[in-house]
Amino acid sequence: MDELVRHIQFPLYFDSNRLKEDVQKVMNTNWVDHYNQNDYDGKWTSIALMSANGKSDNIYAFNFDSKEIIATEALEVCTYFKEILDSFHFDKAAVRLLNLSAGAQIKPHSDHCLGYEDGFFRLHIPIITNPNVIFILDSKRLIMNEGECWYINANFTHSVANNGSEDRIHLVIDGIRNDWSDQLFFENHTENQFQKPVPEMDEKTKQLVIEQLKLMNTDVANEMIEKLSK
Repeated sequence: MDELVRHIQFPLYFDSNRLKEDVQKVMNTNWVDHYNQNDYDGKWTSIALMSANGKSDNIYAFNFDSKEIIATEALEVCTYFKEILDSFHFDKAAVRLLNLSAGAQIKPHSDHCLGYEDGFFRLHIPIITNPNVIFILDSKRLIMNEGECWYINANFTHSVANNGSEDRIHLVIDGIRNDWSDQLFFENHTENQFQKPVPEMDEKTKQLVIEQLKLMNTDVANEMIEKLSK
């Protein structure tokens, strides 16, 4: 079994000036404190550009039980963000702006079901950053520059420290895997690098995992359910 891919810097580049212009349009919007209160020190805030109810203060990342998410009032005024989102031909599970204030840090943690092998994936597009941002993924530092586009396998332990003097703001897109995204991800990687073995588990744990996969209701999740049910 090939080792799972931790991150990818895609050959996609966005206009950093236009990104910053759109951010300025929503800086006076109500930025909500991130809900994982125990995972960070300092100020870490967010607004949703797409959400289940179309409200910018609905910053939750998972919408497994919602068929689709819709543009919020914040996205309506951001023409470049809309252009970028329209260029990604996959369904979105969450689209947010995340602001890690100067001096703040996100503690080491891992998310669940946010690797491409799970059928879900997270993209980061840095809008405002600085050389003193320390982003660590699986013990390796990643330097993500303004206007770049990165896949981050958030299942692996990661942390961020903004040691700079200005806020760090990323456009963060959670997507649902499809043929279009496969083409993007497999350009420089093989499909085997996005497959993980079904873990050995007791019957109770197996049923809990199956119930969680049912909530996702994706082709990849259904394939995993089939494997677990054998």
